Amino acid sequence: MQIGIDSFAAMFGEESGPKISDVDALAQLLERIEQADKVGLDIFGIGEHHRKGFLDSAPALILAAAAARTKRIRLTSAVTVLSAADPVRIFEEYATLDLISQGRAEMVVGRGSFIDAFPLFGLDLKDYDALFTEKLELLLKIRDNEFVTWSGKFRPAMKDLPVYPRPLQDPFPIWLGVGGTTESFIRAGMLGLPLMVAVIGGETYRFRPLVDLYRRAGQQAGHAPEKLKVGLHSLGYVANTTEEAIEAFYPGYAEGMTKIGKERGWPPMTRARFEDQIGKDGALVVGSAEEVAEKLLNHSEALGGIERFTFQMDSAALPHETLMQSIELIGKKVLPLVNA
Repeated sequence: MQIGIDSFAAMFGEESGPKISDVDALAQLLERIEQADKVGLDIFGIGEHHRKGFLDSAPALILAAAAARTKRIRLTSAVTVLSAADPVRIFEEYATLDLISQGRAEMVVGRGSFIDAFPLFGLDLKDYDALFTEKLELLLKIRDNEFVTWSGKFRPAMKDLPVYPRPLQDPFPIWLGVGGTTESFIRAGMLGLPLMVAVIGGETYRFRPLVDLYRRAGQQAGHAPEKLKVGLHSLGYVANTTEEAIEAFYPGYAEGMTKIGKERGWPPMTRARFEDQIGKDGALVVGSAEEVAEKLLNHSEALGGIERFTFQMDSAALPHETLMQSIELIGKKVLPLVNA
């Protein structure tokens, strides 16, 4: 199992979190990516948001800076909000990243869980799914063809136009990031794209029917089983002991989730709900290295086998040094235990 980190370049707990400048926050993020590379993690992803408190509106730029400072770790978006992007420009950026990193770039594309990009780029929310469907089709056509002929509703047509540069990897890795909609799982399977499932709450095993549907759709479309990879993205944090992890993670997590909950109609986060989520089947992956490794294996078994897991640690407003220590524990202890 590949193990890595996803970051939104954000501090959700603005009241309790550390007060640092945007300049320092990005510098520290690059240090964490270097740390992940140093301790042997497989992947580091940068999300995409267009709102206050997030510094990841241009993830390809952050990843390019990281590519110049790392040697082996793979670098990916997590996720690219494709509905609000031009597939031609996005492909050019990540193809360039692939060349800079000497073949270590990837892309996870999705529709995003926030809708801020739609008014920002003059898009209509009623086209939410249609935009993504059309742009994904074009992105995959660009990936597979140097010269592209294509027409659609939301972008000017292309007639035998080349797209450069071409990436080092062929084919360039594109994963489909999904939440909980049945159509998204089926779409990924039919296209033969690896699947990155974001499970940030509830019980992870409940996603098994959707993952099975993905695999079945892929097989029926004629894709080889080895192409139908499944990854899992969840909130998590590793400390020396489970008690230490809980006490460090809970305050900022509760503050951040309560704040987002006000936007989305969720109830405030409570300690009881948090403790349910860190239990055996809960989505939160918080604890000691040994406990977290066991939980990752349990999640993999529950979903019929996963090839990748990424920790999202931004949600608890943890200080930089604390995150650096957690990344070290994940690389030096969790990774070897999971893949023993």
